[in-house]
Amino acid sequence: MTEPLKIAVTTAGMRGSEWGPSPLPQDVRVSVHPLRTSDGASVTGYLFRRGGEKTVVCNMHPRELVVANYLVPEVLSGGCAVWVQGPRSVGNDLRLEHESAVLDLAAGQNFLRDVAGFGHTVLLGISGGGPLAAMYCQQAGRAPSDRILRSPGGRPTKLENAELPAPDGVIFVSCHPGQGKILMNAIDPSVVDESNPLKTDDALSAFNPANGFSNPPVSSSYSTDFLQRYRAAQRERVVRIDDFAKSCLERKAKARRHARDGGSVEDQIMAAYSPIFQVWRTDADPRFFDLSIDASERAYGSLWGAKPFNANYGSIGFARTCTPESWLSNWSALSSNASMELCGPDVTQPVLMIEYTGDNCVFPPDAERIYDQLGSDRKVRHRVHGNHHGQAILKDRPNGQIEAGRLTRNWLSELNFA
Repeated sequence: MTEPLKIAVTTAGMRGSEWGPSPLPQDVRVSVHPLRTSDGASVTGYLFRRGGEKTVVCNMHPRELVVANYLVPEVLSGGCAVWVQGPRSVGNDLRLEHESAVLDLAAGQNFLRDVAGFGHTVLLGISGGGPLAAMYCQQAGRAPSDRILRSPGGRPTKLENAELPAPDGVIFVSCHPGQGKILMNAIDPSVVDESNPLKTDDALSAFNPANGFSNPPVSSSYSTDFLQRYRAAQRERVVRIDDFAKSCLERKAKARRHARDGGSVEDQIMAAYSPIFQVWRTDADPRFFDLSIDASERAYGSLWGAKPFNANYGSIGFARTCTPESWLSNWSALSSNASMELCGPDVTQPVLMIEYTGDNCVFPPDAERIYDQLGSDRKVRHRVHGNHHGQAILKDRPNGQIEAGRLTRNWLSELNFA
């Protein structure tokens, strides 16, 4: 085995989901490990260790890679190593399917057990990493023939051929219900035409003062009737996008069949054509603007900020650019396999769940359902003041990242992992 690359790490200038209040231990060493998944994709993991650890806590998100995650110093100081891994396509929804992300996570698990020699692995699912960790546990717990054989877009997953070692425990921190579920709650149902995102049905707009909207920072106030119509229309919009995505895939499959049978040049073109489409206005959950709905300690606004028009109409947002395959696997609440509702009951390992009381992505009823959905009979839940990343919302309150770290260390110690 080639000696892994050693890199120096600094704590300067870290913010948000990255470390800041807690410095890395002075004796930490970091090595970088390029890996191959069972289906041939390339992924990279970063191993933080001080030496002699028997347990490694493994953090992976299906879309992101935050090597300097704020819990890394906390876990290291408690006597466990930390593995931070990226998916095969960081920040790129075009190629992402959760079924492939399970194979990505598996590559790291196999390396950590078979090559790095750790006796215990514990999954750390933060935010969207939570549903991925739950999906991994679900698939690892099934016989190969009972695993998901095809993605929602129809692609063979190859999960039946993969080695999926089961983890020894799971930590969920600010875990949301699943990418599709949060999008269902946040997608703007007043969009009339997907090809013209500015065309709006004012009767369904959360930004229409006639429906209860107030300019920030004043909290809006929506009626029960409006919210019922709004939620129903959100589902209808997701159904329409699902239907469009499925029609694209059906057209491509038909062209492929014709091309195999000696079809025309047009058949060959359509068999190769992979459409990319945009989904605009995906940041309009009424809970962002009406703080009385599912009340909590959260600040006004969403994960994307406190300016609702910028977040909803701007170029940066969830599911902004998709393929039919990535939409169905990741962002459709109706088609995705990756949700806590579907996968949580199959998480039977010991579980630590930490929720932040001011989270503007995971609201109190969401956290309650997630905890209830977990199948483990060895689960514990803690509520910590902080926003989605654990940062204090009120100036006189302590930073929740440190408290989350303390709770994590204690839990690992109680289970004799540390």
